[in-house]
Amino acid sequence: MKLYLFIIQSFYVLTLMPWFIIWGLSFMAFDSGVSMWGVALVTIVTLYPLAVVVCSILSWLLKKKVKTLGLILISSFPLLWVISFAVLILGN
Repeated sequence: MKLYLFIIQSFYVLTLMPWFIIWGLSFMAFDSGVSMWGVALVTIVTLYPLAVVVCSILSWLLKKKVKTLGLILISSFPLLWVISFAVLILGN
């Protein structure tokens, strides 16, 4: 299980550099003025590193207390951002 946590969290570290670029570009949602869609978009993009940090810490702290499936679900939660972005990019 330690190897899985190391691999998934290494992947998250590698995705933080593209995230920083996407985060900066997400502010272009305000080019036509402030809207609820723009605020929601920037908020969702901004929460990705927070989810990575919180889920990584929780997965290491709960490694002995939670069963394997629960640990995989906790550590894979930030993948929702990555998969959603991939679907958005590849879907167009």
